[in-house]
Amino acid sequence: MEKKFVKKIQTSGHNLKNLFLLFFLPLLFVFTFDSAFGHGVGSETFPPVDLNGKQVTLEISSSQSDPEENDDQQISISMIDFDSKITLRDVTFHIKAEKGSQFLFEREFKADNGFLVFNFVSEDNDSITIEEESESNVFGSLLGLDSRLIHVKGPKLSEGGLYKFDISILTADGYSKTLEEPLIFNAGISIAQTSRHDFIDPNFGDQNIHVVTYYDEISDFEYDPDLKEIRYSMPFEWSYTNINQTSVVHEELVIPKTFGDLLVSGFTMFVNGVQLSDDVTTIDDFFSDGRIVHFIIYQKELVNVLENGANDNGMNFVIKPNRDYPHLSSVTENGQFRILVSWEPENLKSNSNAKIIFDVTDVFLKNKPVSTNYQFSVTQNNKIIYQQSGTSTDSREEHNVAEFMIPQDITGIVNLNFYNLDNNDLARTTIPIVIDRVTSQKEITIPDWIRNNALWWSEEQIDDNTFVQGIEYLITNKIIVIPPTQQEDSGSQEIPSWIRNNAAWWAAGQIDDQTFVQGLEFLIQKGIIRV
Repeated sequence: MEKKFVKKIQTSGHNLKNLFLLFFLPLLFVFTFDSAFGHGVGSETFPPVDLNGKQVTLEISSSQSDPEENDDQQISISMIDFDSKITLRDVTFHIKAEKGSQFLFEREFKADNGFLVFNFVSEDNDSITIEEESESNVFGSLLGLDSRLIHVKGPKLSEGGLYKFDISILTADGYSKTLEEPLIFNAGISIAQTSRHDFIDPNFGDQNIHVVTYYDEISDFEYDPDLKEIRYSMPFEWSYTNINQTSVVHEELVIPKTFGDLLVSGFTMFVNGVQLSDDVTTIDDFFSDGRIVHFIIYQKELVNVLENGANDNGMNFVIKPNRDYPHLSSVTENGQFRILVSWEPENLKSNSNAKIIFDVTDVFLKNKPVSTNYQFSVTQNNKIIYQQSGTSTDSREEHNVAEFMIPQDITGIVNLNFYNLDNNDLARTTIPIVIDRVTSQKEITIPDWIRNNALWWSEEQIDDNTFVQGIEYLITNKIIVIPPTQQEDSGSQEIPSWIRNNAAWWAAGQIDDQTFVQGLEFLIQKGIIRV
């Protein structure tokens, strides 16, 4: 079903209310579907339904109560006439609410003006309490109505996440007008939830990554410095019904610009072993101290994971640098230029030659290389190791090059500085890289002839049992050496289809040894391979 995106304004019948809503309430996006469902977004307006010959709809949106004072989250629910955009009177809502897997409440609420506001407040207790304000608040006064502000208090309610609402409309346009068939809406409102993850990188020292999730709370965050991989998990119900209700799953990473290893120009995301398309990823470098990497996962991608992935335990994310984009990337402080950098050899060493290869591109011309004057230096602790100036090339085939000898006493982090581009003092940026990289890479050894076995199995020339027995023999006899992996007792011996895909791609040289080994580690972890 094609999705149509139309901007609507939440309004009500009074002139003052219309003016207030027109200028001060945020615009809502309308997602048009065949049924009244929607999950994973911050606001929703449902497709209209018939109510006694009149088209009506439900609007639900989220915001922070008072961002300067607290983290309390507010969710508003209103029943409106779809044509006039006027809220209905005397509406009885029956609402069941959950946050993630946590049940919050189930009860009826009467709204004289068809408008409810829930204020979710975190309190250090184990139970959920509901309190309604008896006096009109400022919000209600401005709208010219007695706003129903309902405080929902309980543990971790201000931390964001996915709020689910099963909403039944029992009466409308009069409390005595009980509907023969209640109007039913199933809504999911995602409120951004940020978690900070600190770790020590062997080359870049103390680092942190923030994960901003607009769907549900994440867990099991890990960063592998050798593979430059980020892993974490998140609850998700893998069913066609839930996917049809999920407009989008939006995840963000906030990465410090001091963390050179993750200043790559492209990322690849895997969900439950299935590689998502490059289209899900957008990198935003227009911040002074960090970059934001967006992952927007639409229904088409979710269906692909459902049909091809290992979907027992929610979403298991793996995010790694995209091998098709081997360079680092950074935008100048004035937002005009993007610098793309690579170097030779891959591992730079003290007391050896280095070649820095870079392009100066114009952000506003879709990163087209441009010819402009520049200054470049390599520094460590404000000590200049090398510097040059020149005019950059505007050719996509020819690149700018800086060649120099790395001194014997230089090791660790050095900064590649690009500045005074186009004679603009604000056109500058710094990219940190490493000399004499420290690695803790676990040994992975796979003889080439094993590719034949993987190819035969992927083409079903040998069965699953023969493939598993062969892999077990190769691991046990250390013909394949893989990192130690904890084993589980699994009730299922079925090999997921994505493992077979991995085998075919690895046999064809389309994925590397490490990615193939991750599939074997999965089989060991699930008890399908016994070693």
